Amino acid sequence: MRVFALQPHPFKYSCRSYLVLGDHSTLDDVNTLVDVGIDGRVMAEIETLPTGVGKRGVERVVLPHNHFDHAGGLAAVVDRYHPEVCAFTAFAGVTRTLRPGEIIRLGNADFEVINITAHSHDSICLYAPREGAIFTGDTPMRILGRDGSYPEELIVLLKRLIGARITAIYPGHEGPIRERPGEMLENSLAVLTRAEDRIATAGGKQARHGINGP
Repeated sequence: MRVFALQPHPFKYSCRSYLVLGDHSTLDDVNTLVDVGIDGRVMAEIETLPTGVGKRGVERVVLPHNHFDHAGGLAAVVDRYHPEVCAFTAFAGVTRTLRPGEIIRLGNADFEVINITAHSHDSICLYAPREGAIFTGDTPMRILGRDGSYPEELIVLLKRLIGARITAIYPGHEGPIRERPGEMLENSLAVLTRAEDRIATAGGKQARHGINGP
């Protein structure tokens, strides 16, 4: 599997898109674009990449969720490449809806679809156990402080990824994380679990002092 991190729009708020190719761009590989960005700007860069003789530059699109900065350029990409378009929920341009636990091929690697609602109800991550790689969209992986609400399923996912020895994280709004990704995940988990402990401790103190009881 080869992953090309495409350049985001320099002037508009847009996500990071990734083109996933097979190791040798054979006919059986599925050239896959993860996220399309706010417009069709990524296509110019795709045309410069070694996507394979006799193959379309983009044969499949996977959208980790449907926010405008990730899906706004879908019509332009579809008009140019006529790919299969996959997402967790159906909206304009989507030709295939994905299910939790489903396996989908990107390049020459098999990825598991993980639905996780830490960012939006239709957010998914794409996880390849053999390659130790995960595309996360806007699901937060780098958590520096507990300044928001995070679902329990995010803690479960972080624990799973730490145990799996992830080697590469491909997020929606920063470059690929290949330098000690496991350490980053452990730090994020520590932030969330410390916050959970504080909440539990505070709740216990309130109950003991009768604040929440009769």
